[in-house]
Amino acid sequence: MAETIRLSVGDRAPDFELPVAFGGTVQLSQALQEADKGVVVYFYPRAMTPGCTTEACDFRDSENSLRAAGYTVIGISPDPVARLEKFVDKESLNFPLASDEERAVMVSYGAFGEKKNYGKVVQGVIRSTFVVAKDGTVASAHYAVKATGHVARLRKELGINA
Repeated sequence: MAETIRLSVGDRAPDFELPVAFGGTVQLSQALQEADKGVVVYFYPRAMTPGCTTEACDFRDSENSLRAAGYTVIGISPDPVARLEKFVDKESLNFPLASDEERAVMVSYGAFGEKKNYGKVVQGVIRSTFVVAKDGTVASAHYAVKATGHVARLRKELGINA
């Protein structure tokens, strides 16, 4: 099995353009142009599962303060767009969810590869979050994060208290 690539602080974040829920696409380089400080890109395994719902709702509830601090949020999973649309509607999500069914973007970020699931080594999405600075470099990279409490730790790291 090939070793999973991992991004580090200072690396250039791979640009991407992916389809999003309710039509259109999201492109990292475009989002960076529109953000004051940067873009939070997070990868999650599957929409509408308990952990992914917890994480998405934490980002939803923090979106206004993240935006006020100059950050945009983009969530990426291998789910088809139709499933993402149901997830957005069900949880009233207020940021773009992108579909990476081919998992190419996930691989480029090191967010897909070998991981342990209930003690077994499997191939899958590695729950990961990146802060991409305005200049397109990785300002923060977190791999194998826990769904619960992760957004609060990210907010603290970014100096966002409200």
